Amino acid sequence: MQLQLAGWNEDWAQLFSEQLNHREARDLQPARVLAQRRQSYSLWTAAGEAHAEVAGAFLYRATAGELPTVGDWVTVRQYSPSDLAIITAVLPRKTRFSRKVSGPVAEEQVIAANIDLLFIVCGLDHDYNLRRLERYLVAARQSGASAVIVLNKADLSSDVPARAAEVQAIAAGMPVVAIAATSADAAASLVPFIGPGKTAALVGSSGAGKSTIVNLLLGIAAQPTQPPRAFDGRGRHTTTHRELFFLVNGGMILDNPGIRELQLWSEDFAPIYSSGSRHGPASAAIHRAFPEIEALAAGCAFRDCSHTAEPNCAVQAGLASGRVDPARWRSYLKLLRELRHSAVQLNQNLRRTEKERWKKLCKEVKRNQKRR
Repeated sequence: MQLQLAGWNEDWAQLFSEQLNHREARDLQPARVLAQRRQSYSLWTAAGEAHAEVAGAFLYRATAGELPTVGDWVTVRQYSPSDLAIITAVLPRKTRFSRKVSGPVAEEQVIAANIDLLFIVCGLDHDYNLRRLERYLVAARQSGASAVIVLNKADLSSDVPARAAEVQAIAAGMPVVAIAATSADAAASLVPFIGPGKTAALVGSSGAGKSTIVNLLLGIAAQPTQPPRAFDGRGRHTTTHRELFFLVNGGMILDNPGIRELQLWSEDFAPIYSSGSRHGPASAAIHRAFPEIEALAAGCAFRDCSHTAEPNCAVQAGLASGRVDPARWRSYLKLLRELRHSAVQLNQNLRRTEKERWKKLCKEVKRNQKRR
C-alpha cells in the first residue's frame, strides 16, 4: 500500500516485472525518487522513506539524461529498511520535462519525470513575458504531460483579465488560471487539477512563486520563500533542490528551483513541411504550440516551404495581412532553429543534412547575385 501512495499501479508493476526477468535482478525492489541532493537521493519504498545512492556500474555507463531524477521509478537493492538503498536502474519514463544543460555541452537535463501535469508558473509582475511562456509551452508539449498556465501574483496586476486574455491567445487550448498564492482560496483553483495518484510539477522562473504555491497546497511552510529583490523586482533562488510532496487528496506535487535559462532539447528533429504529416517529436511540439502558423503553412505552394522567400507562401501572406503576429513569428523561427541545432549536435546524419542544406542556400544566393 505504501507504493500506491506514490503513484504505483499495474503499469509500473508490469515494467518492474520485466526488469526481474534478469537473473541478477531477483533481489531488487521498486522505489520512487522523492528528492535529489547532488549525488544522494531520497526514495519512497514499500517500507517508507529511504536514503539512496546510484550504483557505481550504473553511474559509469549512464548518460546525464539517463541518471535518476525526481519522479523516476527505479529499481533498488536494499536488504533492510535501515540500509542505504542502491539504485541499479531507472524504469522507462512515461513523461519527462527536460532542457539542454547550460553552456556548449550537448547533454540533456531531465528536470521532472513521470509527471501527469505541469503547472507553468508566471508572475504578473516583472516575471511576465509572453515569449518565455511560448518556450515553456513547447517544452511542455515535448514532455508528454498535460499543462496548466498559472498566472501568479494576480494581486499585483492592475488588469488581470487583459493579461489572462493575452496568455490565452498563445496557450493553444491549455487552461489558464490567475491566482494570488498569498490568498487562502487560491488552492481551490489548483487542487482539482491534481487527482488522487497523479503527480504535478511546478516549473517557472525564480521568484514566480512556485514554493509559495507548494506551501499553499500543503497547508504548511514546507519550502522556504523569499520576496523578489527590492531594486529590480527579480526573483531570487530560494529552492535549492527538487522534491516531491504528498498532498492530502492523494496526489503529489513537485517543487523545482527556478529556471534561469530554458534551452530546448531535442535528440530527433524531423523538419516541418507545409503539407504532409512528417513530424519528429520536437517539430511536433512546435506544431502544437503555434497552431495558427501551422494552419497557414498547409496552404503554401511548396511542400518544403521555408516561409521566407518562396512564391505563394501562405505564412508570408498571413504576416502581410496581420493574421500572424510578427512577434510570434520571430519566436517560432527562434525556437525552431534552437531545436534543430540541439538535434544536429548529437546526430551525425542530421549534421550532414544540415551541411548540404547550407551549401544549397549559398549556391542559390550566388546565383541570384550573378543574375543581378
